[in-house]
Amino acid sequence: MKIKLLLLLISISFASNAFAKTNENMNSTTMIQNDSLLRHTVFFKFKEGTTPAQIKKVEDAFSALPSKIEQIKGYEWGLNNSPEGLDKGFTHAFFLTFESEEDRAIYLPHPDHKAFGAVLTPHLEDVFVVDYWTKK
Repeated sequence: MKIKLLLLLISISFASNAFAKTNENMNSTTMIQNDSLLRHTVFFKFKEGTTPAQIKKVEDAFSALPSKIEQIKGYEWGLNNSPEGLDKGFTHAFFLTFESEEDRAIYLPHPDHKAFGAVLTPHLEDVFVVDYWTKK
């Protein structure tokens, strides 16, 4: 009987500890969302033979998105100029800022984002996307 009671108490202890850690993790995620911004980074490698005019059209179409999609809170872009030679052919970097994952979830299927994809896709060799939380 004492062994059963001891096992029961140990089980309760483990369950309580697991629950406490789950709540702690949930609070950490909430804290990140409350005092941070969500960055959506996108890198493009264009197909060989893509003309400067076609690339300019893609740049302009992407740069128009913040004026069309209110969930985008920040935007910047630039061309790779790293001397390290590790870019693997990616030439363009775009950084979008969102205040929440919900805002990003609105952006991704947004009709204007989809229309941009139609401009981009014929010229795109590869794309690399990384999203992360950063402190405000």
